[in-house]
Amino acid sequence: MPKSWTDGAPEPVALQETAHVKDPLSYKVKRRLLGNALNRHSLGHQRLSKRYALGILSSDCISSSAYGTEQILIALLPAFGLAAFAILMPMTAVVLVILTIITLSYRNVIDVYTKTGGAYIVARDNFGPVTAQIAAVALILDYVVTVAIQSAAGVAAIISTFPSLDPWKIPMILLVIVLLTYGNLRGVKEAGKAFAFPTYFFVGCMLIVFGMGFWRLFNGTLPVLATDLPGAVEVGQEQGLLTAAAIFILLRAFANGGSSLTGLEAISDGVALFKTPEHVNAKRTLVIMSCILGTLVLGVSYFAHHIQAMPYESGTPTVISQIAKAAIGGGAFGSFMFVMVQLATMLILFAGANTTYSAFPLLCNFVATDGYLPRQLTKRGHRLAFSNGILLLAGGGIVLVLITAGSVEHLVAFYALGVFTGFALAGFGMTKHSIRVKPDGWRVRVVINFLAGSVSLVIVIIFSVVKFTQGAWLVLVVAPIMVVSFLRLRRQYTREQDALLVRREQERATTIVRHNVTVLVDNVDLATVGAIRYARSLKPRNLSAVHFVIDDRRAEAIKEAWAKSDALDDVTLELIDCPDRRLANSALDYAIRMTEKNDVELTLLLPRRAYSGFLGRLLHDQTAEEIAAPISQLQRVVATIVPFDVDRITSATQLTVAPQGEAKPAATPVAKFKPVEDVIKNVEPISHYAENMTPIGEIQWRKRAHVQGRVTAIKSAPRGSAPILQVEVWDQTGGVTLQFLGRREIAGLEVGSQLRAEGMVGEEEGALTILNPSYELLV
Repeated sequence: MPKSWTDGAPEPVALQETAHVKDPLSYKVKRRLLGNALNRHSLGHQRLSKRYALGILSSDCISSSAYGTEQILIALLPAFGLAAFAILMPMTAVVLVILTIITLSYRNVIDVYTKTGGAYIVARDNFGPVTAQIAAVALILDYVVTVAIQSAAGVAAIISTFPSLDPWKIPMILLVIVLLTYGNLRGVKEAGKAFAFPTYFFVGCMLIVFGMGFWRLFNGTLPVLATDLPGAVEVGQEQGLLTAAAIFILLRAFANGGSSLTGLEAISDGVALFKTPEHVNAKRTLVIMSCILGTLVLGVSYFAHHIQAMPYESGTPTVISQIAKAAIGGGAFGSFMFVMVQLATMLILFAGANTTYSAFPLLCNFVATDGYLPRQLTKRGHRLAFSNGILLLAGGGIVLVLITAGSVEHLVAFYALGVFTGFALAGFGMTKHSIRVKPDGWRVRVVINFLAGSVSLVIVIIFSVVKFTQGAWLVLVVAPIMVVSFLRLRRQYTREQDALLVRREQERATTIVRHNVTVLVDNVDLATVGAIRYARSLKPRNLSAVHFVIDDRRAEAIKEAWAKSDALDDVTLELIDCPDRRLANSALDYAIRMTEKNDVELTLLLPRRAYSGFLGRLLHDQTAEEIAAPISQLQRVVATIVPFDVDRITSATQLTVAPQGEAKPAATPVAKFKPVEDVIKNVEPISHYAENMTPIGEIQWRKRAHVQGRVTAIKSAPRGSAPILQVEVWDQTGGVTLQFLGRREIAGLEVGSQLRAEGMVGEEEGALTILNPSYELLV
């Protein structure tokens, strides 16, 4: 091939965008429903002030005040008659004392875990991963119930305002869950400041209700409602409080009231969302949230006691709607405020349900990262949300709604058991931490945390007994099965990881002869070593490895493991950005670029790890065929899948390494070019050098250029050879390679970074290259 510095050779040009495989129907439907895929480099969260964080993170907790008092009355009225209203206030006082204890305990959690500190993290760090699975199961069940109960309670607020909608109760609840699921799949985030509005709207409306209620109470115009209306909960006969049956009913009512404390963990889970100092702001917000919750619970119970608000068998009208109507009164203003209160109640309940769409997938991500859930739950989807976790949550919520017919009373039976299990593990975990570390004031911390754990454990026992026949039995049966299943999945993953571990006796080097071979790398393990070994047997002229980066931490771990492996020290590893997580497209782009010259042939090797039957397909992605299908149809490109039988090793069968590739046939892809600006977004210059910037597509050979763009690929020379770092930078007009001789890395540089560089434009193999440019990393 003629070199560009010889006479008559074509002048080198900047890199240009390549073809893409035609989108399948399924992807077109997904894009139509959810919008275009978000670039992974836009992933991140905004820091929140205490004002916004309170509104966003407390909606689940504060919204439970809308039905906690009502659930206490549902348990008390049939057993104690109208005396239930006298028992209500002492019962509420006990709930508020427990609220105070748990709040103090979670302040200690935030002090120690300044990024995220839910019950799962506390239990894992202090009791180990096995005990942590109890917390994980408890919280998972709690979040699923939260979606169902918050949606059902929100719909109950609507029906309390418009009773004619009662026949549509179940379809309305399911519609709410579907809409919340759709919104979160599109990328509606908990950190969106709009979600702070329902909390303040609800608190403001309830303060108006309480204010007008006290005014009417003092002037004697606050009505006492009738207790014998049709549809109301049956009022029993008064009885003593010291009989065994009475004590059992009191404990059941107390368990119902415990539902008011759900959501207290939300702030400790989201400490990283706060502005600095994060833990200080989070602790203050937690105290404010608990004070607001306590005020609302106390206010609702107080007015329910005075007006004798009756819960109804159907769930509507709700106790809180009766309080609002009695306190505000009639007339135009009264009717308007009643609608506002019901609207605020509906909004905060739906916002509380929406909160779980962030918490549940994040919890599943933690558990799956630890290896106790399928790893598909760690993958971000089309819009950068944990889509699999969102769908799993929605499915569980829908099943619960159908089982309980959308009854808040029946759903409460599933509710606080998981919540207080998490509280107990967090309290005991922090007790152990305080004893082990002995921070300042550790004795006081031990007392508070142990008290919180003990009280929560007692409540779990009470709830298990008094709610056993009402649905708690299902949780008590399902939870151990789930814990055992989590541990079984972890053992399976451990066996597979041990099978893929690269051992010294399995490392050996072979010679490189001729033709270009690239191995696509997803992990540094025995399967990858086998693929490299097979690649050497093909006698390649150039042998390299490529990892498409969809997770920066994973990419860094692969880079470090690659550098340490003696079996791979002569193979170049290239990291290529894959911002939209479509591996097939990125692999296709790479193959086309590597075969632009007619005398180049390329073999792409795709290691495929074969796992056991159905369980293997459940626990692992199967993407090799999807990548190979379009690539194998390109001219001068062969996509070969290199199978590696992990199941044979895990089943104790003798390991045999026999690399054998088979080109995977597939339908001919239709190449479709996309405008460059749709792929490489423009980067606005941010300094006074902007006027000197040259679009990369317009830079000229043998002239100086000052360019700026996004880093899409980084390649460094293998260990043992002369140090050289190649960085590929693109803007909306094209791409150029920057070569840094004598360097293997640049601190802070990673794919997706914004980079500005200046230097003389040269060429290498017909492509423009800037050698040893001066550069600036942009934030």
